[in-house]
Amino acid sequence: MPLQATSGAASYDAFGGNGVAVVPAYIEDVFSCFLYTGNSSTQTITNGIDLSGKGGLVWLKSRDAANYHELVDSSRALIGQLHSNSNDAPSGNSDVSTFNSNGFSLTFRSGNVNTSGEKEVSWSFRKQPKFFDIQTWTGSGANRTISHSLGSVPACIMVKRTDTTDDWAVYHRSLANTEYLVLNSTAAKATGATRWNSTTPTSTVFSLGTDATVNASAGTYVAYIFAHDAGGFGLTGTDNVISCGSYTGNGSTTGPVITLGYEPQWLLTKRATGGVSEWELFDNMRGIATGGNDANLLPNSSSQEGSFDFLSLTSTGFQITNSGANTNSSSDTYIYIAIRRGPMKVPTTGTSVFSPVARTGTGAGATITGVGFPPDLISIDARSISRGNAFYDRLRGGSYLRTYDTASELVADSFHVTNIGINDITLGANPDVNGSGTTYINYFFRRAPSFFDEVCYRGTGSATTFSHNLQAVPELIITKCRGDAFGWGVYSSAVGNTAALFLETTGTPDTNTAYWNNTTPTSTVFSVGSASRTNRTSNTMVAYLFATCAGVSKVGSYTGTGTTKQIDCGFTAGARFVLIKRTDSTGDWYVWDTARGIVSGNDPYLLLNSTAAEVTNTDYIDTYSAGFEISSTAPAAINASAGTFLFLAIA
Repeated sequence: MPLQATSGAASYDAFGGNGVAVVPAYIEDVFSCFLYTGNSSTQTITNGIDLSGKGGLVWLKSRDAANYHELVDSSRALIGQLHSNSNDAPSGNSDVSTFNSNGFSLTFRSGNVNTSGEKEVSWSFRKQPKFFDIQTWTGSGANRTISHSLGSVPACIMVKRTDTTDDWAVYHRSLANTEYLVLNSTAAKATGATRWNSTTPTSTVFSLGTDATVNASAGTYVAYIFAHDAGGFGLTGTDNVISCGSYTGNGSTTGPVITLGYEPQWLLTKRATGGVSEWELFDNMRGIATGGNDANLLPNSSSQEGSFDFLSLTSTGFQITNSGANTNSSSDTYIYIAIRRGPMKVPTTGTSVFSPVARTGTGAGATITGVGFPPDLISIDARSISRGNAFYDRLRGGSYLRTYDTASELVADSFHVTNIGINDITLGANPDVNGSGTTYINYFFRRAPSFFDEVCYRGTGSATTFSHNLQAVPELIITKCRGDAFGWGVYSSAVGNTAALFLETTGTPDTNTAYWNNTTPTSTVFSVGSASRTNRTSNTMVAYLFATCAGVSKVGSYTGTGTTKQIDCGFTAGARFVLIKRTDSTGDWYVWDTARGIVSGNDPYLLLNSTAAEVTNTDYIDTYSAGFEISSTAPAAINASAGTFLFLAIA
């Protein structure tokens, strides 16, 4: 999908400081978590990662079955997969048949990661300075060093012997250079100076001792090498995308808060002291629910995917929410690898971050495909019956919020949205989302810089700020208390920081410092006061943040004329989505879209604040290439002379 750099001028070489201009790198260029369904045949996984030209590692695992992990890398010509849960040597060809310029292709050999009907996951790591590297060597049996191309000091090194059976040896910067972990084992850290020769890696080499797991004479080896907070990404080459650190457990469900400086999408953790424990692997595509259960896999085990509340994501890192030994035994040390969430690039087309889909319900389980991107927020409203609109989203997990009332978060059971995938969602049979013969509109939004972000946070009940990753000043913020029945709070730059609108009502702005602490949001934080709609004490909260993104979205306001009025959003092919709310008087929250019809004639609309069915016999807005046009027939709630109105439009 088309994307652009976020701000500023082209950077200079962040990998060596030699003053040579380089093309900026972004996490979406070098890492992908991709979900797919096995077919016991050939299939191509298109994830945008150049594995054939740049080289890298693909790590695959069945989510449904107790099958081995498969690790396949470009350094060994796809010959023989490795298994993180086993000390065995590679045998036979891997299920990955080719590395491609935009992903990889699969065949069916072992049955581990491509069995028909099984849900599978793949993680692709492209070789890139300051992120990830692969090195191979033949052992010497004597102390030595191995050169690498990471461009920074390695923070984690996973070594596997490939000519015979032997354990994985793992170096991590949070342990001493005389210590190691074993990837295929639950064991705590062990001491053995012959793994790393008691020598800390440098930006050019890492050291090996004489132990057979890393350097037996004539043995063959591969190492997967990970960086830590080394910069090298983003337009200026200073953004971090991978962190290797540690935390100390406290044995509480209110566990340690780990600050990374970004929201992660992938986490690998391991208890290093205090006793045996599993390696734990999480990612946001399979699901890390903030305030709910998280999908976990165990790199040291072939077991199928589990689900439990282990951790929550924050806009700047993560927090442990489980008191179990695998992630949070009191006083024990845990190591982790974290990878930043993408995309990091600003979108240049609306279709890369927003998709409206009009459909008819089936009354049975259904999968909605062809979204065009991994959706983060899904808004679903019934058109032909009175049901009302609800928000489902990836970050909150298996729950939904109704925009037309004050109800707390509701659990999405097997009859609602049951899965949010890479390019799709799966629905049950509830009439809210998929009743037989009922017509619906589904809106899909992707989080992306300057367009849309979502923040889950815990309310404090007093004036404070919360970080976000919009990388632009939010112009529209929609908040909701998830745990209690308090209504929605809406910040609009058109209204200002002294008042809030309520999404579930037609009301005018309510002036009160308790909503936004009379403080305008910035490109890094938004402010809240003590109001329960924006910051209820000790409750889970959610905020949806929107901004103007050139050619993609426009958050703005206009003054009504009572006659035809064109709203210039800077688009070239018109708006595909329009939200309007009157702000100087009462008025509904109107929504139109091109999937149902924005045309020169009648345009169907729905109301976010109402359960009413779609209205189809009105012509309130019309097409306009630069944005949208307000019709002269529009009522006072949309175009009263001298009235003021806020809007969100998406191209």
